[in-house]
Amino acid sequence: MQNEQSLIQRISRIAMPNPQSSSAGAVRLGMGDDAALFRPRTGYETILTCDWFLEGTHFLRKKHPPEAVGWKCLARALSDIAAMGGAPRCFLLSLALPESHAGRWLDRFLGGLRRASRRFQCALAGGDTTRNRKILINVTVIGESRAGQAALRTGARAGDFIYVSGRLGEAAFGLQMLRGSKGLVKTSTPQLKKHLYPEPRLALGSWLTKNRIVTAMMDLSDGLSSDLPRLCDASGVGARLEAARIPMLPNENARSGRGGGANTMHLALHGGDDYELLFTVPRRSVDRIPGSFQGVRLTAIGEITRNRQLRLIRKDGAEEPLIPGGWDPFR
Repeated sequence: MQNEQSLIQRISRIAMPNPQSSSAGAVRLGMGDDAALFRPRTGYETILTCDWFLEGTHFLRKKHPPEAVGWKCLARALSDIAAMGGAPRCFLLSLALPESHAGRWLDRFLGGLRRASRRFQCALAGGDTTRNRKILINVTVIGESRAGQAALRTGARAGDFIYVSGRLGEAAFGLQMLRGSKGLVKTSTPQLKKHLYPEPRLALGSWLTKNRIVTAMMDLSDGLSSDLPRLCDASGVGARLEAARIPMLPNENARSGRGGGANTMHLALHGGDDYELLFTVPRRSVDRIPGSFQGVRLTAIGEITRNRQLRLIRKDGAEEPLIPGGWDPFR
């Protein structure tokens, strides 16, 4: 048996990042008081975001390694910071878990969280703990961007090219592999790694906004077919996507059976959980977009249109409506 104070002390001891981290100076007063004190920088705007990570909805206790749960609960929240071209500064962790998982499972979870905290230079500033029969995690991230430079969803204009980073559908394919495995798994394929240990595109988002290349941007968390309509709705525009240009898994991955015979186009459009960036670029700036950025592929997959329809041009040339089919917790 242990009390809440001993639990907090363990979190503080295990999850605190390297004090030499560039983000550590953002927290003037961290864990141990009623609230944390955050030190903003002159000439910057503060970005605030929060994200749930729930057992049974976002991860499976008997399938997902605790280290991956710790890494991913922070990484997926940081993807929102990347989507605005910002830099993370600190985060708050709210954690509910059963007493049975307040020992070894918690230590492994905190190990993954600590690695993500150090990898992305985002310091733990505080949070809350309680007991519950399920593991419930909420992460709030405080980030910054230079005043007036944050990328929004509202700037896309007719004629802009639509780009995505990375390859879509990998994380959803990795989840299918994990569901088909027996017990906890180790990272053994790029798809499993993409699902278990996503990399928020912080450097790419920062580069795109610093160089004023993008007109609108967001991250791909719920699937291209569901996230693109949100960007278009915010900007008051439509879009035409070319299926042949969408970067996705080769079909042989699906035929291998490891993904349950999944259609790779379906995964790329609707799979979600990739945490790549979706962004629009005016024609005059297209030649400034490299084929890859720090090893991450950048691909033009369509064009923004004046009318507010969303259309998909299939590989055979036929055109059809793009129907949102990604993640929706209320569907």
